[in-house]
Amino acid sequence: MAIRRVLIANRGEIASRIIRTCRALGIETVLAASAADRDSVPARLADRTLCIGPARPSDSYLNVEAIVHAAISTKSDAIHPGYGFLSERAPLARLCEGNGVVFIGPTAAQIEAVGDKLRARSEAEAAGVPVVPGGSVSSVEEAVELGKRIGAPLLVKAVGGGGGRGMKRVDRLADLPALLDLASAEAGAAFGDARVYLERYVASGRHVEVQVLGDGKGEVVHLGERDCSVQRRYQKVIEETPAPGLSESLRDALHAAGVRFAKRLAYRGAGTVEFLVDREREEFYFLEMNARIQVEHPVTEAVTGVDLIAEQIAIAEGSGLRLDQADIRRTGCAIECRVNAEDPANDFRPSPGVLREVSWPAGEGIRVDTHIATGSRVPPFYDSLMAKIIAHGSDRATALARLREAIGGTRLVGVASNLPFHARVLEDAEFQAGGVDTGYVARLLETRPAPQERVSNG
Repeated sequence: MAIRRVLIANRGEIASRIIRTCRALGIETVLAASAADRDSVPARLADRTLCIGPARPSDSYLNVEAIVHAAISTKSDAIHPGYGFLSERAPLARLCEGNGVVFIGPTAAQIEAVGDKLRARSEAEAAGVPVVPGGSVSSVEEAVELGKRIGAPLLVKAVGGGGGRGMKRVDRLADLPALLDLASAEAGAAFGDARVYLERYVASGRHVEVQVLGDGKGEVVHLGERDCSVQRRYQKVIEETPAPGLSESLRDALHAAGVRFAKRLAYRGAGTVEFLVDREREEFYFLEMNARIQVEHPVTEAVTGVDLIAEQIAIAEGSGLRLDQADIRRTGCAIECRVNAEDPANDFRPSPGVLREVSWPAGEGIRVDTHIATGSRVPPFYDSLMAKIIAHGSDRATALARLREAIGGTRLVGVASNLPFHARVLEDAEFQAGGVDTGYVARLLETRPAPQERVSNG
Protein backbone atom coordinates (compact mmCIF):
# COMPACT_ATOMS: atom_id res chain seq x y z
CA MET A 1 0.00 0.00 0.00
CA ALA A 2 1.12 3.56 -0.63
CA ILE A 3 1.80 5.51 2.56
CA ARG A 4 0.38 9.02 2.26
CA ARG A 5 0.37 10.18 5.88
CA VAL A 6 2.79 9.21 8.67
CA LEU A 7 2.37 9.79 12.38
CA ILE A 8 5.77 10.40 13.99
CA ALA A 9 5.79 8.93 17.50
CA ASN A 10 8.91 10.73 18.65
CA ARG A 11 10.52 14.08 19.28
CA GLY A 12 13.73 16.01 18.83
CA GLU A 13 16.20 15.65 16.01
CA ILE A 14 14.90 12.28 14.78
CA ALA A 15 11.42 13.76 14.38
CA SER A 16 12.87 16.56 12.25
CA ARG A 17 14.90 13.98 10.31
CA ILE A 18 11.84 11.85 9.49
CA ILE A 19 9.84 14.94 8.47
CA ARG A 20 12.60 15.91 6.02
CA THR A 21 12.44 12.60 4.17
CA CYS A 22 8.64 12.48 4.22
CA ARG A 23 8.51 15.92 2.63
CA ALA A 24 10.87 14.79 -0.11
CA LEU A 25 8.59 11.79 -0.75
CA GLY A 26 5.41 13.86 -0.75
CA ILE A 27 4.13 12.21 2.44
CA GLU A 28 2.14 14.24 4.99
CA THR A 29 3.37 14.20 8.56
CA VAL A 30 1.55 14.31 11.88
CA LEU A 31 3.74 14.86 14.93
CA ALA A 32 2.60 13.20 18.15
CA ALA A 33 4.02 15.65 20.69
CA SER A 34 3.95 16.01 24.44
CA ALA A 35 2.86 19.25 26.07
CA ALA A 36 6.54 20.16 26.46
CA ASP A 37 7.14 19.89 22.71
CA ARG A 38 4.11 21.64 21.23
CA ASP A 39 6.21 24.66 20.26
CA SER A 40 9.32 22.74 19.18
CA VAL A 41 11.01 22.97 15.78
CA PRO A 42 9.59 19.57 14.70
CA ALA A 43 6.11 20.79 15.66
CA ARG A 44 6.55 23.73 13.32
CA LEU A 45 7.92 21.56 10.53
CA ALA A 46 5.18 18.90 10.61
CA ASP A 47 2.01 19.33 8.59
CA ARG A 48 0.05 18.82 11.79
CA THR A 49 0.89 18.43 15.47
CA LEU A 50 -1.26 16.56 17.95
CA CYS A 51 -0.64 16.76 21.70
CA ILE A 52 -0.75 13.25 23.14
CA GLY A 53 -0.19 14.01 26.81
CA PRO A 54 1.85 15.75 29.51
CA ALA A 55 5.61 16.13 29.44
CA ARG A 56 6.46 12.96 31.35
CA PRO A 57 7.33 10.23 28.81
CA SER A 58 5.13 7.69 30.57
CA ASP A 59 2.16 9.96 29.93
CA SER A 60 2.98 10.72 26.30
CA TYR A 61 5.77 9.16 24.24
CA LEU A 62 5.53 5.83 26.08
CA ASN A 63 1.73 5.65 25.99
CA VAL A 64 1.07 2.95 23.38
CA GLU A 65 -2.70 3.38 23.31
CA ALA A 66 -2.46 7.17 22.95
CA ILE A 67 0.00 6.83 20.06
CA VAL A 68 -2.13 4.37 18.09
CA HIS A 69 -5.32 6.32 18.84
CA ALA A 70 -3.60 9.45 17.49
CA ALA A 71 -2.73 7.62 14.27
CA ILE A 72 -6.27 6.33 13.83
CA SER A 73 -7.92 9.66 14.64
CA THR A 74 -5.73 11.54 12.14
CA LYS A 75 -6.22 8.86 9.47
CA SER A 76 -2.49 8.23 9.34
CA ASP A 77 -1.50 5.22 7.24
CA ALA A 78 1.62 4.47 9.28
CA ILE A 79 3.58 5.18 12.44
CA HIS A 80 7.30 5.87 12.45
CA PRO A 81 8.70 5.33 15.96
CA GLY A 82 12.18 6.80 15.38
CA TYR A 83 14.63 5.57 18.02
CA GLY A 84 14.22 5.29 21.76
CA PHE A 85 10.81 5.50 23.46
CA LEU A 86 8.52 2.87 21.83
CA SER A 87 10.71 2.06 18.83
CA GLU A 88 11.66 -1.37 20.16
CA ARG A 89 8.51 -2.16 22.11
CA ALA A 90 6.55 -5.06 20.67
CA PRO A 91 3.19 -3.85 22.08
CA LEU A 92 3.23 -0.82 19.78
CA ALA A 93 4.00 -2.90 16.69
CA ARG A 94 1.37 -5.46 17.71
CA LEU A 95 -1.32 -2.82 18.33
CA CYS A 96 -0.54 -1.30 14.94
CA GLU A 97 -0.88 -4.72 13.32
CA GLY A 98 -4.25 -5.22 15.01
CA ASN A 99 -5.62 -1.84 13.96
CA GLY A 100 -4.61 -1.70 10.32
CA VAL A 101 -1.84 0.85 10.89
CA VAL A 102 1.50 0.19 9.20
CA PHE A 103 4.39 0.03 11.65
CA ILE A 104 7.51 1.35 9.96
CA GLY A 105 9.86 -1.20 11.42
CA PRO A 106 10.11 -4.93 12.11
CA THR A 107 7.27 -7.17 13.20
CA ALA A 108 6.28 -7.49 16.85
CA ALA A 109 7.66 -11.04 16.85
CA GLN A 110 11.04 -9.85 15.53
CA ILE A 111 11.22 -7.10 18.14
CA GLU A 112 10.58 -9.71 20.83
CA ALA A 113 13.17 -12.06 19.36
CA VAL A 114 15.99 -9.50 19.57
CA GLY A 115 14.71 -7.60 22.61
CA ASP A 116 15.27 -10.63 24.82
CA LYS A 117 19.07 -10.74 24.91
CA LEU A 118 19.20 -14.43 25.81
CA ARG A 119 16.93 -15.36 22.93
CA ALA A 120 18.98 -13.15 20.63
CA ARG A 121 22.13 -15.03 21.71
CA SER A 122 20.39 -18.29 20.82
CA GLU A 123 19.36 -16.95 17.42
CA ALA A 124 22.93 -15.81 16.79
CA GLU A 125 24.29 -19.24 17.63
CA ALA A 126 21.72 -20.83 15.33
CA ALA A 127 22.83 -18.48 12.56
CA GLY A 128 26.47 -19.46 13.03
CA VAL A 129 27.40 -16.11 14.55
CA PRO A 130 29.93 -16.25 17.43
CA VAL A 131 28.76 -15.10 20.87
CA VAL A 132 30.69 -14.05 23.97
CA PRO A 133 31.16 -16.96 26.39
CA GLY A 134 28.43 -16.73 29.04
CA GLY A 135 24.85 -17.66 29.73
CA SER A 136 21.71 -17.16 31.77
CA VAL A 137 21.58 -17.46 35.55
CA SER A 138 18.58 -17.82 37.83
CA SER A 139 20.31 -17.72 41.21
CA VAL A 140 23.41 -16.41 42.90
CA GLU A 141 24.73 -19.96 43.14
CA GLU A 142 24.37 -20.49 39.38
CA ALA A 143 26.03 -17.14 38.73
CA VAL A 144 29.01 -17.93 40.93
CA GLU A 145 29.44 -21.34 39.29
CA LEU A 146 29.26 -19.88 35.78
CA GLY A 147 31.55 -17.06 36.82
CA LYS A 148 34.17 -19.55 37.94
CA ARG A 149 34.03 -21.29 34.55
CA ILE A 150 34.24 -18.05 32.54
CA GLY A 151 36.70 -16.30 34.82
CA ALA A 152 36.87 -12.66 35.90
CA PRO A 153 36.43 -10.00 34.73
CA LEU A 154 32.75 -10.51 33.90
CA LEU A 155 29.77 -8.45 32.82
CA VAL A 156 26.33 -8.81 34.37
CA LYS A 157 23.80 -7.73 31.72
CA ALA A 158 20.04 -7.21 31.69
CA VAL A 159 18.10 -9.65 29.51
CA GLY A 160 15.64 -6.98 28.39
CA GLY A 161 17.91 -3.97 28.56
CA GLY A 162 20.34 -1.74 26.76
CA GLY A 163 22.15 1.56 27.01
CA GLY A 164 24.23 0.37 29.95
CA ARG A 165 21.32 0.08 32.37
CA GLY A 166 21.33 -3.12 34.37
CA MET A 167 24.96 -3.71 33.37
CA LYS A 168 27.74 -4.19 35.90
CA ARG A 169 31.40 -5.10 35.54
CA VAL A 170 32.68 -7.69 37.99
CA ASP A 171 36.44 -7.68 38.53
CA ARG A 172 36.44 -10.09 41.48
CA LEU A 173 34.20 -13.13 41.86
CA ALA A 174 33.71 -12.19 45.51
CA ASP A 175 31.83 -9.09 44.34
CA LEU A 176 29.53 -11.02 42.00
CA PRO A 177 26.59 -11.67 44.40
CA ALA A 178 26.21 -7.99 45.36
CA LEU A 179 26.61 -6.71 41.79
CA LEU A 180 24.21 -9.35 40.51
CA ASP A 181 21.53 -8.10 42.91
CA LEU A 182 22.21 -4.49 41.96
CA ALA A 183 22.03 -5.20 38.22
CA SER A 184 18.83 -7.21 38.66
CA ALA A 185 17.20 -4.39 40.63
CA GLU A 186 18.22 -1.81 38.01
CA ALA A 187 16.93 -4.00 35.20
CA GLY A 188 13.60 -4.53 36.93
CA ALA A 189 13.15 -0.80 37.50
CA ALA A 190 14.21 0.22 33.98
CA PHE A 191 12.69 -2.54 31.85
CA GLY A 192 10.16 -4.37 34.01
CA ASP A 193 12.33 -7.47 33.62
CA ALA A 194 14.78 -8.30 36.40
CA ARG A 195 16.44 -11.21 34.58
CA VAL A 196 20.18 -10.94 34.00
CA TYR A 197 22.91 -13.05 32.42
CA LEU A 198 26.70 -13.24 32.51
CA GLU A 199 29.29 -12.72 29.79
CA ARG A 200 33.03 -12.69 29.74
CA TYR A 201 34.36 -9.15 29.80
CA VAL A 202 36.57 -8.45 26.81
CA ALA A 203 39.14 -6.00 28.15
CA SER A 204 40.25 -4.59 24.80
CA GLY A 205 36.99 -4.61 22.90
CA ARG A 206 35.74 -2.40 20.09
CA HIS A 207 32.06 -1.79 19.43
CA VAL A 208 31.47 -2.32 15.72
CA GLU A 209 27.99 -2.60 14.22
CA VAL A 210 26.64 -3.59 10.83
CA GLN A 211 23.74 -1.73 9.20
CA VAL A 212 21.27 -4.05 7.48
CA LEU A 213 18.05 -3.76 5.49
CA GLY A 214 15.67 -6.70 5.18
CA ASP A 215 12.52 -7.18 3.13
CA GLY A 216 10.79 -9.38 5.71
CA LYS A 217 10.93 -12.40 3.40
CA GLY A 218 14.53 -13.45 3.88
CA GLU A 219 16.40 -11.05 1.60
CA VAL A 220 18.95 -8.89 3.42
CA VAL A 221 21.65 -6.44 2.37
CA HIS A 222 24.25 -4.62 4.46
CA LEU A 223 25.46 -1.04 4.14
CA GLY A 224 28.80 -1.50 5.83
CA GLU A 225 29.88 -1.12 9.43
CA ARG A 226 30.19 1.68 11.96
CA ASP A 227 32.68 1.98 14.81
CA CYS A 228 30.94 3.19 17.98
CA SER A 229 33.71 2.53 20.48
CA VAL A 230 33.97 6.10 21.79
CA GLN A 231 31.55 5.67 24.68
CA ARG A 232 31.06 7.21 28.07
CA ARG A 233 29.33 4.98 30.62
CA TYR A 234 28.16 2.69 27.81
CA GLN A 235 26.61 5.59 25.89
CA LYS A 236 27.92 6.26 22.38
CA VAL A 237 29.48 9.68 21.86
CA ILE A 238 31.29 9.60 18.50
CA GLU A 239 30.66 7.18 15.61
CA GLU A 240 32.39 6.67 12.29
CA THR A 241 32.44 4.57 9.16
CA PRO A 242 34.37 2.70 7.97
CA ALA A 243 35.75 1.31 11.22
CA PRO A 244 39.46 2.18 11.16
CA GLY A 245 42.16 -0.42 11.48
CA LEU A 246 40.18 -3.57 10.64
CA SER A 247 41.64 -6.12 8.28
CA GLU A 248 39.52 -6.61 5.19
CA SER A 249 38.96 -10.25 6.09
CA LEU A 250 37.59 -9.27 9.51
CA ARG A 251 35.47 -6.52 7.98
CA ASP A 252 33.98 -8.94 5.45
CA ALA A 253 33.32 -11.50 8.20
CA LEU A 254 31.44 -8.90 10.25
CA HIS A 255 29.27 -7.95 7.28
CA ALA A 256 28.50 -11.59 6.50
CA ALA A 257 27.63 -12.32 10.14
CA GLY A 258 25.26 -9.36 10.32
CA VAL A 259 23.48 -10.51 7.17
CA ARG A 260 23.25 -14.11 8.42
CA PHE A 261 21.70 -13.03 11.67
CA ALA A 262 19.10 -10.82 9.96
CA LYS A 263 18.29 -13.56 7.46
CA ARG A 264 17.76 -15.99 10.32
CA LEU A 265 14.90 -13.74 11.48
CA ALA A 266 13.64 -12.89 7.97
CA TYR A 267 14.10 -9.37 9.30
CA ARG A 268 11.95 -6.51 7.99
CA GLY A 269 13.17 -2.95 7.73
CA ALA A 270 16.33 -1.23 8.95
CA GLY A 271 18.28 -2.80 11.78
CA THR A 272 21.73 -2.87 13.27
CA VAL A 273 23.62 -5.96 14.35
CA GLU A 274 26.16 -5.04 17.01
CA PHE A 275 29.44 -6.84 17.65
CA LEU A 276 32.28 -6.73 20.14
CA VAL A 277 35.61 -6.96 18.35
CA ASP A 278 38.53 -8.27 20.40
CA ARG A 279 41.47 -6.12 19.32
CA GLU A 280 44.05 -8.52 20.65
CA ARG A 281 42.67 -11.70 19.08
CA GLU A 282 41.15 -10.33 15.85
CA GLU A 283 37.91 -12.08 16.81
CA PHE A 284 34.38 -10.78 17.15
CA TYR A 285 31.27 -11.70 19.10
CA PHE A 286 27.58 -10.93 18.71
CA LEU A 287 26.28 -8.38 21.21
CA GLU A 288 22.71 -7.57 20.21
CA MET A 289 20.48 -6.30 17.42
CA ASN A 290 18.80 -2.90 17.51
CA ALA A 291 15.50 -3.30 15.68
CA ARG A 292 15.15 0.34 14.63
CA ILE A 293 16.94 3.23 13.00
CA GLN A 294 20.08 4.15 14.94
CA VAL A 295 21.09 7.58 16.19
CA GLU A 296 24.29 7.24 14.17
CA HIS A 297 22.66 6.31 10.85
CA PRO A 298 23.77 9.57 9.10
CA VAL A 299 27.38 8.40 8.79
CA THR A 300 26.19 5.40 6.78
CA GLU A 301 24.03 7.67 4.64
CA ALA A 302 26.99 9.96 4.03
CA VAL A 303 29.24 7.24 2.62
CA THR A 304 26.55 5.30 0.71
CA GLY A 305 24.22 8.06 -0.47
CA VAL A 306 21.27 5.93 0.69
CA ASP A 307 18.41 7.58 2.63
CA LEU A 308 17.71 4.95 5.28
CA ILE A 309 14.43 6.53 6.36
CA ALA A 310 13.20 6.38 2.76
CA GLU A 311 14.20 2.72 2.57
CA GLN A 312 12.34 2.02 5.82
CA ILE A 313 9.20 3.54 4.34
CA ALA A 314 9.54 1.67 1.04
CA ILE A 315 9.90 -1.65 2.85
CA ALA A 316 6.92 -0.84 5.07
CA GLU A 317 4.86 -0.12 1.94
CA GLY A 318 5.68 -3.59 0.67
CA SER A 319 8.14 -2.51 -2.01
CA GLY A 320 10.78 -4.85 -0.63
CA LEU A 321 14.46 -4.10 -1.09
CA ARG A 322 15.11 -1.52 -3.76
CA LEU A 323 18.86 -2.16 -3.60
CA ASP A 324 20.94 -5.21 -4.40
CA GLN A 325 24.19 -5.68 -2.52
CA ALA A 326 26.11 -4.74 -5.67
CA ASP A 327 24.23 -1.42 -5.80
CA ILE A 328 25.59 -0.31 -2.43
CA ARG A 329 28.90 1.47 -2.79
CA ARG A 330 30.72 3.23 0.03
CA THR A 331 32.87 6.28 -0.61
CA GLY A 332 35.19 8.01 1.82
CA CYS A 333 34.83 8.32 5.57
CA ALA A 334 32.18 9.93 7.78
CA ILE A 335 32.38 10.81 11.48
CA GLU A 336 29.56 11.98 13.75
CA CYS A 337 29.61 13.61 17.16
CA ARG A 338 26.55 13.84 19.38
CA VAL A 339 26.03 17.33 20.77
CA ASN A 340 24.39 17.01 24.17
CA ALA A 341 23.15 19.65 26.61
CA GLU A 342 25.51 18.61 29.38
CA ASP A 343 28.49 20.14 31.12
CA PRO A 344 31.75 18.18 30.80
CA ALA A 345 33.34 20.45 33.41
CA ASN A 346 30.72 19.30 35.93
CA ASP A 347 30.79 15.52 35.40
CA PHE A 348 28.63 15.90 32.28
CA ARG A 349 25.62 17.03 34.31
CA PRO A 350 22.53 17.69 32.13
CA SER A 351 22.04 21.37 31.31
CA PRO A 352 18.41 22.07 30.37
CA GLY A 353 17.37 25.60 29.48
CA VAL A 354 16.66 28.01 26.64
CA LEU A 355 19.08 28.55 23.75
CA ARG A 356 19.47 32.31 23.45
CA GLU A 357 21.76 32.06 20.44
CA VAL A 358 22.41 29.15 18.07
CA SER A 359 24.72 28.97 15.09
CA TRP A 360 25.34 25.59 13.43
CA PRO A 361 28.26 24.97 11.07
CA ALA A 362 28.04 24.58 7.32
CA GLY A 363 30.47 23.82 4.55
CA GLU A 364 31.71 21.09 2.28
CA GLY A 365 31.03 17.64 3.68
CA ILE A 366 29.18 18.94 6.75
CA ARG A 367 25.68 17.84 7.77
CA VAL A 368 23.83 18.86 10.94
CA ASP A 369 20.77 16.95 12.14
CA THR A 370 19.06 19.01 14.83
CA HIS A 371 15.82 20.31 16.31
CA ILE A 372 17.49 23.25 18.03
CA ALA A 373 17.42 26.88 16.90
CA THR A 374 17.65 30.24 18.64
CA GLY A 375 14.86 30.32 21.22
CA SER A 376 14.54 26.53 21.48
CA ARG A 377 14.13 25.00 24.92
CA VAL A 378 15.93 21.89 26.12
CA PRO A 379 13.42 20.41 28.59
CA PRO A 380 14.59 18.37 31.59
CA PHE A 381 12.33 15.40 30.84
CA TYR A 382 14.17 13.75 27.95
CA ASP A 383 17.54 12.77 26.54
CA SER A 384 19.84 15.79 26.28
CA LEU A 385 20.75 15.27 22.59
CA MET A 386 20.56 18.60 20.76
CA ALA A 387 22.19 17.75 17.45
CA LYS A 388 24.50 15.51 15.51
CA ILE A 389 27.33 17.06 13.52
CA ILE A 390 28.48 14.79 10.69
CA ALA A 391 31.59 15.32 8.57
CA HIS A 392 32.28 13.39 5.36
CA GLY A 393 35.53 13.37 3.46
CA SER A 394 37.47 11.35 0.94
CA ASP A 395 39.48 9.83 3.78
CA ARG A 396 39.54 9.81 7.58
CA ALA A 397 42.03 12.65 7.89
CA THR A 398 39.82 14.91 5.76
CA ALA A 399 36.69 13.99 7.70
CA LEU A 400 38.46 14.66 11.01
CA ALA A 401 39.73 18.03 9.85
CA ARG A 402 36.27 19.05 8.68
CA LEU A 403 34.67 17.91 11.93
CA ARG A 404 37.20 19.83 14.02
CA GLU A 405 36.50 22.98 12.02
CA ALA A 406 32.74 22.43 12.27
CA ILE A 407 32.88 22.07 16.05
CA GLY A 408 34.95 25.22 16.29
CA GLY A 409 32.36 27.04 14.20
CA THR A 410 29.39 26.06 16.36
CA ARG A 411 27.93 28.56 18.82
CA LEU A 412 25.44 27.64 21.54
CA VAL A 413 24.52 30.23 24.16
CA GLY A 414 22.18 29.48 27.05
CA VAL A 415 23.05 25.91 27.99
CA ALA A 416 26.29 24.03 28.49
CA SER A 417 27.27 21.51 25.83
CA ASN A 418 29.79 18.72 25.39
CA LEU A 419 31.45 20.42 22.42
CA PRO A 420 34.71 21.07 24.36
CA PHE A 421 34.86 17.35 25.09
CA HIS A 422 34.45 16.52 21.40
CA ALA A 423 37.19 18.99 20.48
CA ARG A 424 39.43 17.34 23.05
CA VAL A 425 38.81 13.85 21.64
CA LEU A 426 39.41 14.92 18.06
CA GLU A 427 42.79 16.42 19.04
CA ASP A 428 43.85 13.36 21.05
CA ALA A 429 46.63 11.29 19.49
CA GLU A 430 45.12 7.93 20.49
CA PHE A 431 41.81 8.74 18.79
CA GLN A 432 43.54 10.20 15.74
CA ALA A 433 45.45 6.96 15.32
CA GLY A 434 42.12 5.12 15.00
CA GLY A 435 40.79 1.86 16.38
CA VAL A 436 40.27 2.84 20.04
CA ASP A 437 38.45 0.41 22.33
CA THR A 438 35.42 1.06 24.53
CA GLY A 439 37.63 1.95 27.49
CA TYR A 440 39.14 4.90 25.64
CA VAL A 441 37.00 7.70 27.10
CA ALA A 442 37.55 6.54 30.68
CA ARG A 443 41.32 6.50 30.08
CA LEU A 444 41.19 9.94 28.49
CA LEU A 445 39.27 11.46 31.39
CA GLU A 446 41.41 9.76 34.04
CA THR A 447 44.90 10.12 32.64
CA ARG A 448 44.92 13.20 30.44
CA PRO A 449 43.63 16.29 32.26
CA ALA A 450 41.28 18.56 30.35
CA PRO A 451 42.28 22.11 29.45
CA GLN A 452 41.05 24.69 31.94
CA GLU A 453 38.00 25.85 30.04
CA ARG A 454 34.25 25.69 30.32
CA VAL A 455 31.38 26.09 27.91
CA SER A 456 29.88 29.49 28.33
CA ASN A 457 26.21 29.70 29.25
CA GLY A 458 26.19 33.21 27.98
